[in-house]
Amino acid sequence: MNVLVDTSVWSIALRRARRQDGAVAQELAHLIDEGRVVMLGPVRQELLSGIKERVQFERLRDRLRAFPDVALEVADHELAAEFFNRCRAGGVQGSNTDLLICAVTARRHLAVLTTDGDFQHFAAVIPLSLHVVRG
Repeated sequence: MNVLVDTSVWSIALRRARRQDGAVAQELAHLIDEGRVVMLGPVRQELLSGIKERVQFERLRDRLRAFPDVALEVADHELAAEFFNRCRAGGVQGSNTDLLICAVTARRHLAVLTTDGDFQHFAAVIPLSLHVVRG
């Protein structure tokens, strides 16, 4: 199964990983080696936003281009809105981007690799496959 990697994981991997973050960064490296990583445009945008130096921006942009974007469709946005409403009705709050990630992965049978605990809460309300870091 391919894996959509959330911004939280990319952020860990792109900075010097602390000891406690090493396992998730290593898992990302394994997934990359296996050719199982896919990207979502809003995640790419989050990663590239706020980089002050043009050279760093271009270097990261060029590296991230190795990962294919999942093309978004109207149905993804509609399902994301449905998931937002279902989560809210279940007492779970989430951002539009996070619920778009959930919708894209549900529609395409992908897993999500994230360190964001909100996704555990989403999974209790909506169909969501979370990728577990291999031990």
